[in-house]
Amino acid sequence: MTDPTAFEPVHFLWSYSQRVATITLNRPERKNPLTFESYVELRDTFRGLGDMPEVKCVVIRGAGGNFCSGGDVQEIIGPLVERDMTGLLAFTRLTGDLVKAMRACPQVVIAAVEGVCVGAGAIIAMAADLRVGATSAKTAFLFNRVGLAGCDMGACAMLPRIIGQGRAAELLFTGRSMSAEEGERWGFYNRIVEPGQADTQALELAGRIAAGPAFANSMTKTQLNTEWNVSLETAIEMEAQAQAICMKTKDFARAYHAFMNKQTPEFEGN
Repeated sequence: MTDPTAFEPVHFLWSYSQRVATITLNRPERKNPLTFESYVELRDTFRGLGDMPEVKCVVIRGAGGNFCSGGDVQEIIGPLVERDMTGLLAFTRLTGDLVKAMRACPQVVIAAVEGVCVGAGAIIAMAADLRVGATSAKTAFLFNRVGLAGCDMGACAMLPRIIGQGRAAELLFTGRSMSAEEGERWGFYNRIVEPGQADTQALELAGRIAAGPAFANSMTKTQLNTEWNVSLETAIEMEAQAQAICMKTKDFARAYHAFMNKQTPEFEGN
């Protein structure tokens, strides 16, 4: 079990307070691009969150008024041009593993998006459970613009489920930027706020979620993921079993006793 107060990553900033962990992509002079090393460390961090039960919610953000400019042109894109197919597939599987880790971690993940949010940065925002965007946010799945397919890191599976097939197809075929207003109207952003307020709003939302029943929230996240590819009948049965499990938690009993005593329940995640 990892102590979230002692965790010290190398390639991004980490803070932990009041059951909420904050990951900050911290290369503001380049609009927070990713490197081979930061991909690995982010993937391993999300995988390791299952061993941090004190963390109830995660906020991912970028430093300096931008979220993430995608893969670093000099440190990733350049070297990829020289790789053979085996090396390229190793990289694309690594990037996909980051999305898998974000979706599999038990905590709710909230992206706080300001400014530039493109390429792999847009994918990270997409892979979060919730997204708070500033009106300054410009989100682009720009793979098409650099000669690549839009089917990157799960985009063709996830983006249509968030904003709809036609809208996702337009963004993936053109690589154009989606404004914050479009993003909110289409359902990509849960809310948009004034520039400089995305972090505050995301942390406020994270605090509210972190105060809730963590086990039940992780069960909801699991079902949201797994019910994509099952029939309605199977989904209803899966939810019946999941809810029965939640009814055996102490948090469920705490909520009942608090209600009976006209109190606010204090959930402990068990």
